Amino acid sequence: MTAALLVLEDGRTFRGEAFGAEGETFGEAVFSTGMTGYQETLTDPSYHRQVVVMTAPHVGNTGMNDDDPESRRIWVSGYVVRDPARVPSSWRSRRSLDDELRAQGVVGISGVDTRALTRHLRERGAMRVGISTTESDPQALLQRVLGSAEMAGAELATEVSTAETYVVPARGKRRFTVAALDLGIKSNTPRMMAERGIETHVLPATATLDDVRATGADGVFFSNGPGDPAATEGQVDLLRVVLEAGIPYFGICFGNQLFGRALGFGTYKLKYGHRGINQPVLDRTTGKVEVTAHNHGFAVDAPLDTATGTPYGEVTVSHVCLNDDVVEGLELRRDGELRAFSVQYHPEAAAGPHDAAYLFDRFCELMGDDA
Repeated sequence: MTAALLVLEDGRTFRGEAFGAEGETFGEAVFSTGMTGYQETLTDPSYHRQVVVMTAPHVGNTGMNDDDPESRRIWVSGYVVRDPARVPSSWRSRRSLDDELRAQGVVGISGVDTRALTRHLRERGAMRVGISTTESDPQALLQRVLGSAEMAGAELATEVSTAETYVVPARGKRRFTVAALDLGIKSNTPRMMAERGIETHVLPATATLDDVRATGADGVFFSNGPGDPAATEGQVDLLRVVLEAGIPYFGICFGNQLFGRALGFGTYKLKYGHRGINQPVLDRTTGKVEVTAHNHGFAVDAPLDTATGTPYGEVTVSHVCLNDDVVEGLELRRDGELRAFSVQYHPEAAAGPHDAAYLFDRFCELMGDDA
């Protein structure tokens, strides 16, 4: 086996074996606590320019299939696992995880003490990292890590967005039309909308208000996506115009952060973020606790227990993470009526629990009577 080297930007070093493509890669080191769903994680555009450490010890057991990708390609910059499966075991598998990483040029490392690595990231925070199968000197690799791009200040949504508008038709009778801004959208999002009779027009991240209006949209949706929300301006300006026009709005993940910015709140970088499919969130509007899928390293800085006046109405925090009180959702009301809302997590799941699927029904209610 080819030797591989992993070096964090603070100098912590791990050695292992090559997994996937050979070569060298850099990105932000983050960890995901999901026991399953690695194929959906790999193909989630929100992981663009990140090196994902899997906390589950065995990865690749079910191989890779042609049904579960959430986008057109693998987006992670690198992949770190402890014990990769030697032989995949699933009737749906078409090839091994190792083969797929190799085919798509994704550099990874196996045989790493991922528990120690995860504990280090929890204590020190997410940071830049390099993985190399061609460099054996940690100090030499460290210098290249320190010269690599940081996540703070990075505008990445336009790098993962669709180049052309496309339409996902409703299943059965069309009830609503939604203009969805692709900031890194996952395939299951328009699929879940289609199940509710929504025709989804997926627009590039650079779409304008004219592009939105051209769809005849009953509502506007901003998707998940990578990068620093503070580095994004055009989409925030568009969202402010949408809110001013009174068009119903629903945003998830990056769409929640941009919603917060449009309402006048700041955003900040979390120490190590929330990633995985087992994160507990309280929906304050119902009092229910949901187990949810997360992938975010930034959060909205909004007051948890007081309403805030904005030019578009009154905003409150609707959802809170029960692990650390991070804002997980916002609601905008005008004259007592819900006009727009967002959540920080992934109600489309894929992979992950389906506790939050009701949010797509809430969006339908927000868009009104379709009779």
